Amino acid sequence: MLTDVLLRVLLIVQQLLQENKHGSKRDIYYMHPSVFSDQSVVDQAINDICILLQCSRHNLNVVSVGNGLVMGWLRFLEAGRKFDCMNCPSNVHLIPVHVDEVKDIVSVAKYILVVEKESVFQRLANDRFCNANRCIVITQMAYDAKFLRVPEIRWLGAFPSDFEKYGLPQQCLLPLTPEDKRRTETMLLRCYLQREVPQWRLELESMLLRGVKFEIEALTAHSLSFLSEQYIPSKILGGLHI
Repeated sequence: MLTDVLLRVLLIVQQLLQENKHGSKRDIYYMHPSVFSDQSVVDQAINDICILLQCSRHNLNVVSVGNGLVMGWLRFLEAGRKFDCMNCPSNVHLIPVHVDEVKDIVSVAKYILVVEKESVFQRLANDRFCNANRCIVITQMAYDAKFLRVPEIRWLGAFPSDFEKYGLPQQCLLPLTPEDKRRTETMLLRCYLQREVPQWRLELESMLLRGVKFEIEALTAHSLSFLSEQYIPSKILGGLHI
């Protein structure tokens, strides 16, 4: 079984190198969730491969992720230093720490995409999402990002109902933890969910009833670029958000 895991991971690494693409550990896990019993199995396999080949994870095109990143159609000054993301929209920049010193903001973006998971952000960057879509993509901070509390923000996904809609494999389903259930039940008590966004309530009730969830990286079960080339563009063009 361990040999099978190592071979699967090696084949994925070979694909990444041949196609000059990058993937996160989480991406690799969701390419064969039935083979990899959990994330730690993939992590260990990658470490073993690095030792075997006497190389770093970076040499395998397996990336780690950081906090507070931005890319897209944006230009600004911060403490006299110019940040020009528009020349290469899919190049990644650190979000400035001192936002009060940011000025002269220029943008031609049609929308801002807030990505909660940094592994997903790196996938979009690697797929040059902002080159094909005139937008700004940012990651949420590791701490409570109060500056992202925007009343007009819309939930793009992943929805619990997306599991069947996109035909994801059963192995991608994860059981709800007691904490997941508690948080979901607490959210359902909020009266504005029924009054203003009933679709939110339907999605939450469906997830609670089934007792399972899935992570957005599960979409890579179709292909590494499915999220950036099909899922997100179709959601935005079709107005399929809540």
